[in-house]
Amino acid sequence: MRAAARNKVQYICQNCGAVSPRWQGRCDDCGEWNALVEESGATGVGAGPKRGSGKGRVIKLEGLAGSTAEAPRTRTGIAEFDRVTGGGFVRGSALLVGGDPGIGKSTLLLQAAAALANGGHRVVYVSGEEAVAQIRMRAERLGLADASVKLAAETSVENILATLALEETPALLIADSIQTMWTDAADSAPGTVTQVRASAQALIRYAKQSGAAVVFVGHVTKDGQIAGPRVVEHMVDGVLYFEGEG
Repeated sequence: MRAAARNKVQYICQNCGAVSPRWQGRCDDCGEWNALVEESGATGVGAGPKRGSGKGRVIKLEGLAGSTAEAPRTRTGIAEFDRVTGGGFVRGSALLVGGDPGIGKSTLLLQAAAALANGGHRVVYVSGEEAVAQIRMRAERLGLADASVKLAAETSVENILATLALEETPALLIADSIQTMWTDAADSAPGTVTQVRASAQALIRYAKQSGAAVVFVGHVTKDGQIAGPRVVEHMVDGVLYFEGEG
């Protein structure tokens, strides 16, 4: 009898997302020591819809000439925030906000969420690191407790998407932080590169299909890089990085 084929095993750097066919003490791409973690290649990148074996459909090809309307933007009313986002949030876009712990990422995003909610837009703030009570206390300190922002403390992407499907599509969805999210589509531990990448893919797909703007909060490493996968930086439409002086 022939032995059953084993799942392909690969080693993924938890610092930069580089993939290696074998374990080694130091990542060849970023130089980080002891960052390679074994992950199954069977569900590795995951998070994509299953496709049949049929032929694809014919798509329409367009020329360079023609009129293109500028994408409509949703302004927060926070002048500097609207400036760095190019005039506000674009429908169906995905942004990654990174910075040192405590630098003010969650605070600023809560202010932006409240501004949009007060302007009549539906906003959903999902936190995987803080309880709803903690977010409410921050809102009270900022004088934003009356804003109609919808809050949830959840880390399962499937639970988040199932909840969003039952209600009106939000103008803005905030995931704080993307490193805490996990999905059943990836067979690896939460916080690993595979999980973060698969979770980001699922939420970005939701943004493109629904028209909601999605903002990911990302931590930074001791080297000042956005933690987890650099691949997420390439998946989103823009990266906002907070810097400050001690």
